Amino acid sequence: MTDARHLPLMLALTFATGVVDAVGYLGLDRVFTGNMTGNVVVLGMALAGGNGLPVAGPLVALACFMGGAALAGRTLRDAPTGWTLRCSVLLGTNACALAATALVMFADPTPPHTLDLVITGVLGLTMGAQAGTARQIAVREVTTVVVTSTITALAAESWFGNRAGAQLTRRGTAIALILLGACVGALVLRVSLGGAVSLAALAAGAVAVIGERDRRTAPQREGAGGPEFADTRI
Repeated sequence: MTDARHLPLMLALTFATGVVDAVGYLGLDRVFTGNMTGNVVVLGMALAGGNGLPVAGPLVALACFMGGAALAGRTLRDAPTGWTLRCSVLLGTNACALAATALVMFADPTPPHTLDLVITGVLGLTMGAQAGTARQIAVREVTTVVVTSTITALAAESWFGNRAGAQLTRRGTAIALILLGACVGALVLRVSLGGAVSLAALAAGAVAVIGERDRRTAPQREGAGGPEFADTRI
């Protein structure tokens, strides 16, 4: 699969990250499970005694995110850059973990603090594994878990910055989708925490299935279509 075919799948995961972070921040006591920059900032303010901010949750999320990213890195350490079977397995496993978490949340809509921390850890682990997998797939400008660098690049290379129009569509879409994911996640949370996590699980599962299907059919497409399928620009 080319970069252009990977792009919609990575953008779908970016949307899922927005949903999961809405769950973490609004449903799990102001914890980010995908955006570790925000999580570190919350943790720093909490350690300084800032307005009762949580400490345990951000620490668990950060540690598990790093664990998930390390797991992905270890799994993919000798794999070629791009989509491989291992990427499909990692993303499929993430979908299963999110689905299991959703079931727990449906069973107990108001879990005790200890279970909250377990859920936070699972979400952090899946987001770390997702980020590590996305890094291996290497779609330019789309990390799936953070848009700070994307916003910086969008502004720096805009008409007011360096050069007009460079990667505008790709960067703008990534920013819009994580925003949309957070908005949708917050709306679904009004009905059910489990429903929001189910939505993220569905997105991750769909990406894993579609990505694996495309990986398997890529040789036939390239053989039939020739060099035009190698274009990576959008």
